[in-house]
Amino acid sequence: MQPLISVIVPVYNGQDYLANCIECILKQTYEQIEIIIINDGSTDGTGHECVRLKQKYPNIHVINMADEGVSAARNAGLDAAKGAFVTFVDADDRIRPKMLEVLYQGIMDTGADVCGCSFSIWKNEEQWQEALQTKYRVEKPTVYQPTEYLEKEVLNGNSRCWSKLYRRAAIGKQRFKQGLSIGEDMLFVVELLPYIRSVAELSYPGYGYYVNPKGAMNRKFTPTYMDQITCWEEARANMPDKPAIQAKATTILLISIMLTVGKIAHLSASERKSYRNYIRICHTKVKREMKMESAFAGLTKGYRLKVRLFSLLPGLYVFLYHFNKFKKA
Repeated sequence: MQPLISVIVPVYNGQDYLANCIECILKQTYEQIEIIIINDGSTDGTGHECVRLKQKYPNIHVINMADEGVSAARNAGLDAAKGAFVTFVDADDRIRPKMLEVLYQGIMDTGADVCGCSFSIWKNEEQWQEALQTKYRVEKPTVYQPTEYLEKEVLNGNSRCWSKLYRRAAIGKQRFKQGLSIGEDMLFVVELLPYIRSVAELSYPGYGYYVNPKGAMNRKFTPTYMDQITCWEEARANMPDKPAIQAKATTILLISIMLTVGKIAHLSASERKSYRNYIRICHTKVKREMKMESAFAGLTKGYRLKVRLFSLLPGLYVFLYHFNKFKKA
């Protein structure tokens, strides 16, 4: 008999896409699954949709929370999970029918504690259906030791918690850090690595990432956008004290700071004024982090120019960026 896989689905105001997400999970070729939907304080019709789905499918469980954030929602899912394996699916995303089967087989074939796959990006229903029609051969997975996975995958963009299957025992009491809404999944993966034996990775694009125009990365700046800086600072502190690793993490941290500054620069003059303290915080951090020469050297030419100008003349940089004169540098 197949072991149970717990699929954890946090959702906030997802009435327009939750059902399609759940339906694609229910169509998995891997049959032994439970789906845990965490309704995190939705104010639209998501709650009614959760009730409908729970009544229709006996393997769906619903947890209602009071808008505590995605980290708290995922943690509630982990606490409730009964499966020997767990995975995370965001409520506006989809997964291919064989994803769980492929990831489970990857763990069985390699003995790894985590198996991840690639993903495809879609913006509308037509693109998702096209992705489903594309056939892929499942290649032999690449197996990494934890530090090797950090260097070759996490620090090169594969820092997501979704599109991965985890042994529940390997996660243990590890949880997502609450109060963070951007970068929290990367921090979870980094903090988990010291406690696992190995990670397997497949090129198979089993996960479908929806470019949600209302998603956190597409909204205008709010103070929570500073979370991506906090997450990379905390992640770096949890990484091995190897020069190459620390330099790469600091390079990414510098980019995260500049992306945050760019978000603030997009705002109106009055909004920028109200958030000027965050500009000062970013300025202080940039001046400190760019002192690591190897990290600064790891930036592209355009980012080196941005970092240098912002460190010297933060007000001018924000002004130029706002009027679109510096975005493509």
